[in-house]
Parts: sequence; C-alpha cells; structure tokens
Amino acid sequence: MNIQQSAITKQKIIFVGTLVFLGFALGTYLSQNNGNNNIFFPFFQNKSDDLTRAGENTAIKIVSEESQVIDVVKKSIPSVVSIVASADVPKMERCYKNMENVDPFFQDFFDIKIPSYCQKGTEKQRVGAASGFIVSGDGYVLTNKHVVENDEAEYTIFFNIPGQKDEKATAKVVAKDPSNDIAILKIDKKDLPYLEFGDSDALQVGQTAIAIGYALGEFDNTVSKGVVSGLSRSITAGGAFNGRTEQLEGIIQTDAAINPGNSGGPLLDISGRVIGMNVAMAQAQNIGFALPINDVKKVFEDVQKTGKISRPFLGVRYIPINEEIQKNNSLPYNYGALVQRGERAGDLAVILGSPADKAGIVENDIILELDGIKVDGDHSLAAMVAKGRAGDIIYLKVYHKGKEQSVSVVLEERK
Repeated sequence: MNIQQSAITKQKIIFVGTLVFLGFALGTYLSQNNGNNNIFFPFFQNKSDDLTRAGENTAIKIVSEESQVIDVVKKSIPSVVSIVASADVPKMERCYKNMENVDPFFQDFFDIKIPSYCQKGTEKQRVGAASGFIVSGDGYVLTNKHVVENDEAEYTIFFNIPGQKDEKATAKVVAKDPSNDIAILKIDKKDLPYLEFGDSDALQVGQTAIAIGYALGEFDNTVSKGVVSGLSRSITAGGAFNGRTEQLEGIIQTDAAINPGNSGGPLLDISGRVIGMNVAMAQAQNIGFALPINDVKKVFEDVQKTGKISRPFLGVRYIPINEEIQKNNSLPYNYGALVQRGERAGDLAVILGSPADKAGIVENDIILELDGIKVDGDHSLAAMVAKGRAGDIIYLKVYHKGKEQSVSVVLEERK
C-alpha cells in the first residue's frame, strides 16, 4: 500500500467513526426528549415551545380569574340587599254614578246610572325596587338618592344572607346627599356582613369590574362582569318620581351590565372591594355608570360621625366659561367660573360674610383652578367644592383685575 492509499483509508475510518458518534449522540438526545424530532429545526422547536407555554399560561390565568370572580360573588352577595318601596295608593272599585247634565226630574224618574270607578280608601302597593349594600355591621346601607326620593313611601330591605333569605327589615332614610345621587339608610340589626371600601382614585381603565344587584326589580343577586371602560365621565341623571335631573361628575364608566333595579348596588374590583355605586345606564349597549366610591365613602363617614351630610359652602354665584362666552365677552380664558351676580337685585355675586368674601374674591373675578384642577366642563366649581368638608382649606387660582393669583379659602358649613 502506498502512502496515498494509506491516507485515503485513514480518512474513511475517521468519517465512519464520526457518523457512528453522531448517531449515538442523536439517539441519546432523542431518548432524553421523548422522541422529539425537531432537533434539526430549532427555530420552529422554540416557537412551538413558546406557543405551548403561552397557551398553558393563558389557560392558567383564565381559570384563576374565573375562580376569583366566583369567590368574590360568594363573599359579597350576603352584603348586597334588595330595596322595595311601598306606598299607599288609591284603591279603586267598580261603582255607578248619576249622569251629569241631566234634568233632575228625568234622573229621579228613570234613575239613570252609568258605570264608573270610585276610590274606596287606599292600599299599600309596591311602587319601586332597586339595590343597596351593607357597609357596617350595625346596619348602615348605601343606595342611590333617586331610589328613596319618595318621602311618602316605606322602604323594606330584603336580605341575601345564607339561612336568612326570607328575612326583611324596614329601613329608615337617614340622609340624602343634596348634590350627589347618594342616600344613607339604617336598619335595626346587628352583626351584619358588610362590604369593604376600595380606592376609586387608584382605578385603571381596563381592570375587572363586577356588578351585583336586583336587576329589573325582579332578579335578585344578578351578577355581571366587565371592565372599567372610562373614568371621570359626566352624565345627567334623572329621578324616577319627580322628573328632576342632576349633573353628576367624575363618574366611572363600565361595560358590566347595569340594568334598571341595579341602581344603588355595588361595583366591585377583583378583590371584592367596592369601587363604585351603580347609578345609571345609557341608552346603548355595554355602557353603564357608577359613582366613585371615595365620594360615597365621604358622605357615609359624615353621617356616621355627625348624623348629617356636610355641605361645604364657598359663597359665589358664577357663570361657567366656554368658548362662546369667551368670544362674546372678550375674556382671556375659555374655561373657569366667572363670578357674576344673579338676575334679581338680591342675588349678589359674592355672598357677604362667606368664605369667598373673606378671601377677597369679588364680582368679575374668574376662578380658574381649585387645588390644581382646572374648572371646566368636566370639573365644575360646585362639584369640586362639594367634595370637601367644612373646615377644609382649598387653594384657588383666580384671575383678579388682570392678574393671576393664588387664594386660600376655608370652607364653611352651609346654613
């Protein structure tokens, strides 16, 4: 064998040995990976693994959220109540009356009677139904003001506590917020289950929202789930009995179903804490509204401590400024509150002796900001003042005689 043939033989031996080694290595790898044959396509192998892991994580997340919602509902329902309003209404019965505008002679002679309906006293009937929720063990219940606005009605609380499903109690209306759709009720019971307050100032659009209530005044414990769809909305809400409307600001928007009868019920976060009080539904699908619970909590704490709702007082009359008013009056701003007197002679722009008067605010001043928040269509001066309490110090930015200045004002109780 010459030198050239010897070299070729060595190369063949090395090649065969390499194949044997690779075959052994491949067999070992496949046995360790349960026969996975994508070893030669690691890009697709990794993508497949990622998708598998993503699918597994998604499944786990869904199951976890579903379980959490179920737990929240079970824990919260005993603290959610149905509120039924009953009032005395005329009791009408069939009767017969004399015909009108008939000569008495003919009436007496022929005894002409016509069928009609006559009132025979009154009877108590159900005139409304809505929701509420217990916020203290000693029987405080929160609901909407429009739910209990009929002063002639009697309000009955129906409980959802396990083992006490048929129990009910008469509720006393303790207080109604004059500027928000909030009412405080009290029932004579102790050791009741109650809901905990969350923090509506920390809400994020997209987080889970769970509504519970007496849907349509017929289906108690109705649960709907969605998300917080928007924050700081402004809506006009109407009363069910008197037809009055009121402007509500800073409202939570949710796509959790809010139906008639849900009014006054809680809007909960995924931890079961109350983040809002359901207040209204829009004439559109998947749009409902709730009062921020921080505003409701303030009203409740006032009543719990003092027996009444604090009504902070600034003492100015004003016109909200918009672009049209700015243009027509050559004003330097298209927002703010222009301090102006009313139409009657006694309707002063600044009430004498009021907090605004003491702070030096005068007619034709423009109040631009309160505590750093612009006074505009989404944040009215009256609504922002109403969020405070008597004794609070607020800071106003005021346009006064051609200059902007900062003014501190101590709010007082409205008399």
